[in-house]
Amino acid sequence: MTSQDTSAMANAIRALAMDAVQQASSGHPGAPMGMAEIAVALWGRHLKHHPGNPHWADRDRFVLSNGHGSMLIYALLHLSGYDLPMEELKRFRQLHSKTPGHPEVGITPGVETTTGPLGQGITNAVGMALAEKLLATEFNRPDHAVVDHRTYAFLGDGCLMEGISHEAVALAGAWQLNKLVALYDDNGISIDGAVKPWYVDNAGQRFKACGWNVIGPVDGHDVNAVDAALAASKAATKPTLIICRTTIGKGSPTRGGTAKAHGEALGAEEIRLTREAIGWAHEPFTVPAEVYAQWDAKAAGAQREADWNARFAAYRAAHPELAAEFERRMAGQLPAGFAQTAVDAVIAAHTKAETVASRKASQIALEAFTKALPELLGGSADLTGSNLTNTSSTPALRFAKDGTPNGGRHINYGVREFGMAAIMNGVTLHGGFIPYGGTFLTFSDYSRNAIRMAALMKQRVIHVFTHDSIGLGEDGPTHQSVEHAASLRLIPNLDVWRPADTAETAVAWTMAIGNAARPTALLLSRQNLPYLPKAGLDEIGKGAYVLAEPAEVGLKKKAQAVIIATGSEVQLALHAQAQLAQSGIAVRVVSMPSTTVFDRQAVAYKTSVLPPKLPRIAVEAGVTDGWWKYGCAAVVGIDTYGESAPAGVLFKHFGFTADNVAAVVRQVLKRR
Repeated sequence: MTSQDTSAMANAIRALAMDAVQQASSGHPGAPMGMAEIAVALWGRHLKHHPGNPHWADRDRFVLSNGHGSMLIYALLHLSGYDLPMEELKRFRQLHSKTPGHPEVGITPGVETTTGPLGQGITNAVGMALAEKLLATEFNRPDHAVVDHRTYAFLGDGCLMEGISHEAVALAGAWQLNKLVALYDDNGISIDGAVKPWYVDNAGQRFKACGWNVIGPVDGHDVNAVDAALAASKAATKPTLIICRTTIGKGSPTRGGTAKAHGEALGAEEIRLTREAIGWAHEPFTVPAEVYAQWDAKAAGAQREADWNARFAAYRAAHPELAAEFERRMAGQLPAGFAQTAVDAVIAAHTKAETVASRKASQIALEAFTKALPELLGGSADLTGSNLTNTSSTPALRFAKDGTPNGGRHINYGVREFGMAAIMNGVTLHGGFIPYGGTFLTFSDYSRNAIRMAALMKQRVIHVFTHDSIGLGEDGPTHQSVEHAASLRLIPNLDVWRPADTAETAVAWTMAIGNAARPTALLLSRQNLPYLPKAGLDEIGKGAYVLAEPAEVGLKKKAQAVIIATGSEVQLALHAQAQLAQSGIAVRVVSMPSTTVFDRQAVAYKTSVLPPKLPRIAVEAGVTDGWWKYGCAAVVGIDTYGESAPAGVLFKHFGFTADNVAAVVRQVLKRR
């Protein structure tokens, strides 16, 4: 490949980026124009991929962490032969196009993760590289390396300024992810201008301190220099950072090297001048055939996949059970026996009827599920003993001096909630694992944007949030989750479960594991909860069900009201029901462990659980706003922060008693 060839390949990226942004009157041309040569070096000489099959299992993963520069990846996908025609580039940032403003997995073929919130892309890449390393250890055998690929990430100053990058970089170094390579677009410019007044980090020293191999700075506009750095990274025993010095908006005569190239169209006149400066004498959205030929990766990709298929066939012949298990895991399919495992776990919880905290009920369920599902990869943000996310089947993950994993399936993430959440997103995007991780519910605020990204990407990630209310007691309002359940329920496509006992917890885990297109948040108690007698188990999975009718407390009359409760407050509803029955007041008790799941049920079922003519009273130790949508006449909740005191004292202080719930029901009925 001559320098003339690489120059034309890079300029094709520049032209497509500035043309698409100009046509949309929106976007970020600077990063694609500045990183064009870096892209030529990686995609033209090193990246192992197949445009004809974006989901080939052993492809290299590529992440554009600085996702605002989305026209870079769109240009690369188009030029190298993915199903992304020029018409889609012309529709950049338009409704229902395959080229949205930031890369979105599932929308554009070849995009591995949704990026844009800076720092999360490189953190996803850490998760992908971790998944590759663990799968290679689990499935590869001598002379049969069926898992052998790399994870590459482009990132910029903004990614490194975000705090999550510190969490991810430190973990990647601790895990010795030697097949992770990050290429840093060191252009010194962000939206507000030259970064020197607010960003003086020495990135190389920082990464070295975290256990990375650092190469550079290299000239990011010298394809051969970047190529050599990429080649050198393959011999590293650590993750590699390649620092590439670049000029943002390279080629633009008046805007190159300035913040004006970052996040706005160059303008017709500047584009004309840029075409002259880079020698690109072609109309907008026009790429010469010879440049397409230089970029075309279809034949080479097909050959790489064919070679791997042959190796996998030999692997299958030598290790048929491992091959079948690998294919199942990468397809995200649960084993045939999982349904029975789930049924057994729920029935066991119902039969034993234990009084335990729902965090302990979660661990009990996990004992069965982690034994049956080797793909369950657990962890905790330095709270394992509190979250109870470890089981006898999930020893702690550790790495030998040479970086070899010990086969453990429980990750100690350290105090890194945000990093943990985004790494889990990367793990599930890679395939082969169902990740879950724990912290206190109040710290879901740290994780929130990564939780949102999992929901946006429709990824199966499970968050175990314990200490779910004022019931954690003496730690006080800094740790007492008041608004967090309601806040999480607002995230579209996130299932939130707040189970009341061991059976509901086992069902919640079953639903979370079985739902391949949604993340799940499990909100679990610190304090013990009694087992709640129930007639059946089948309807728990619908998110809400009738737990107790008036007849179950000795009243032979129809219900006059419905008490809806979740989690630790369901027992209060039952006690209030019994107390009201002594006064002849008939009440139905509905346990609603998941409002999000219940809201998706058929109208007929929802009506059968919550009859339209009966007044409804909701009870939850959290903010009240979310409950009014159920037409409640009253809500027993808490719209202030908590206090520091023993749990029992706090529940009484804030009105979470059977006496108060019964009194509220009487007031509602009196008003009617």
